[in-house]
Amino acid sequence: MLSQPRSGLLAAWGNALLAGFVSPDDAVTTVVGDDAVHRVEGLPGEAGPVGLTLALGRLRALGVTGYRIALPAPGHPLGLSGPPEFNARALEAEEAVIAAGAPYGLIPEVSAVGPDGDQHVEVVWHCLPVREAPPADVPSLGEAERELAEALREATDVLSRLDVAASGPVAEAALDAYRARSERGREVLAPGYPPRAVRVLELAQRIALLVSLAYEHGHGGAVSASEMAARGEALRPVERCARRALVASYNAYVEERERGMPPVS
Repeated sequence: MLSQPRSGLLAAWGNALLAGFVSPDDAVTTVVGDDAVHRVEGLPGEAGPVGLTLALGRLRALGVTGYRIALPAPGHPLGLSGPPEFNARALEAEEAVIAAGAPYGLIPEVSAVGPDGDQHVEVVWHCLPVREAPPADVPSLGEAERELAEALREATDVLSRLDVAASGPVAEAALDAYRARSERGREVLAPGYPPRAVRVLELAQRIALLVSLAYEHGHGGAVSASEMAARGEALRPVERCARRALVASYNAYVEERERGMPPVS
């Protein structure tokens, strides 16, 4: 399984906890993963940082009924709803969790602590007010799946002509992306999510890998400035589609709940 954004893990397992599919300990253990500790700062009613287990319980008591995520990039406030102060901090972090049912959002601050050779990662989630409004530019799961398939076909054609995705791990990533459409979903999301969300998330993750490899593994045959520009033009819409699909996948729990559909047991 490819790595997931911390906001995605917190939203997915926070939703599973709210639905009663997992215990608080299991949810927090999965969210923290290999990090040393996660704390939440700025929580209403708390004078200082608190542990993640207490924070999730307190947010539920404050009226939170679900969690969405945002993965903003410059010029693309994906998943955000304001206010501007929150959006600016989320853009700096490149991710955020937005609560449903109560006007709060969580932005991670990640830091490495300890001496060289013995460092560990600590995460502080800053709880801040958000505007209760529809998130920006988040597609439905169906829209996201169709966009991914179309964007990947177009980009693979361009990159192949430029000899960027013609061999090695880039080509393998492209094939994996297509195979993911028919693969049986592994547990890439928490319990309670619809199978389609799992499928779209896996496809988006593999396409994000394709984009990353295409950027990182040299120029291939794209040796001229115009060919390198063409490669960038081909990758940018694919990268945007992948981020939109990631957000749609993690947000599927809240979207289906708001349409009156029960979580998948």
